[in-house]
Amino acid sequence: MRLVLRRSVLSHRPGRRSRRLSAHVHRQESRLGTILPAVTRAQVIALFGPTGVGKTELAIALAKRLRAYGEDPVAVAADALQVYEGLEILTGAADAHERAQLEHRLVSFLPVYAQFSAGQYAELAHNEIDELLHQGRLPIVVGGTGLYLRAALAELSLRPPPPEGVRERWLAELADRGPAALHAILARRAPWAGAEIAPTDSQRIVRALELHDAGELEPGPEQSELWTETVRHPTLLVGVVMRRERLYEQIDARVDRMIAAGAEAEVRHAHAAGASITARNALGFQDLLAGDVGAMKRRTRNYARRQLTWMRKLPGVLEIDLTDRDANEAAEEILRRWLEG
Repeated sequence: MRLVLRRSVLSHRPGRRSRRLSAHVHRQESRLGTILPAVTRAQVIALFGPTGVGKTELAIALAKRLRAYGEDPVAVAADALQVYEGLEILTGAADAHERAQLEHRLVSFLPVYAQFSAGQYAELAHNEIDELLHQGRLPIVVGGTGLYLRAALAELSLRPPPPEGVRERWLAELADRGPAALHAILARRAPWAGAEIAPTDSQRIVRALELHDAGELEPGPEQSELWTETVRHPTLLVGVVMRRERLYEQIDARVDRMIAAGAEAEVRHAHAAGASITARNALGFQDLLAGDVGAMKRRTRNYARRQLTWMRKLPGVLEIDLTDRDANEAAEEILRRWLEG
C-alpha cells in the first residue's frame, strides 16, 4: 500500500464511512450545481512538521472543514514525549481548550517515571487508528517525531524489549558514570553505532548497549523502512513547513509562553517524581532543571532543523508552507487535495 500523492487515487474497497461520505459530498456539490466524480480518498491524514510550526492549530482548522463533509475526525498524536502526563506544557501537548475542539488520542496517558519505546507506541497507534476506522471515523495523525510518525503509519521492524535486568544495569551505569562514559563503551564495542549516536543521547546509548548485550545490535531494517512509501492504510501525508527565520521566531516565542505557563515548575515536579530516561529526553527538560532558558531555545531550534531535514527525505509529501498564510487557508488546501483523492 502506498501514500496518497497529490492527485493520485488508491484502489481499496470503500467502507461504510467512504460510501456515506461519497453520498454526502454528492448532495453538497449538487446544491452548488456541480457533481463530483466518484473518487477514492485517503483513510488517514497525517500532518508532520517541526516543533512550533502550528500543527495543532492546523489540525483543528482541518477538522472543522472535514465535519462539513460528514467526517468525524480524531487526532492521534505521533510524538515520543506527549505521551507523558505531567509534561503537557513542556511537550506542547494539546491543552483542554484544543481538545474540546478536536479529540486527541495517545496524549498524556503515561506516568513520567515510565519507560516508553517506539515499539510500544506503534502497537498503541495501530490499535487506535484501526479502531477509529472501524467506527467510521477519520484519524488525523499529528506529530513531529519522525520515527513515531512512521511507526503509526507503517509496519516497521522495531527491536524487541531487552532481557530482564539489562536495562536496569545500564541505567545504573548511566546514573553513576554519565552518558559520555557509556558512549565510549558503545564506540569500542560497535564503532558504527558510536558514530551514529551523539554522546549526549542517553536514551539511544542505553538502548544500543542493551541490544549489544542481547546480540542484536546491527543496522536495523527500520532505517530503510523509514524512507519508503509503504503504509498500513491509504494516507495523505502533509508536511507543514515555514521559512526558517520565521520558524525560529515562533519557537523562541513558544518557549517564552511555556516558561510563563509554568514549564520550569512542571520539570522540577517530574524530576522529583523520578522521571524516566525517556521522559527526560523531552526538549528543554535538562535545560530548565539547570535554569537555562536560552539553551532550551537553541536546542529547540536545532531540533526543528533536524525535523525539517527528516521530513524532506520522506517520499510523497504534500508540502504546506505556513510562512505567509494562516491555518484556515492551509486547511482549505489540504481539504481540497483530500477531496480530489
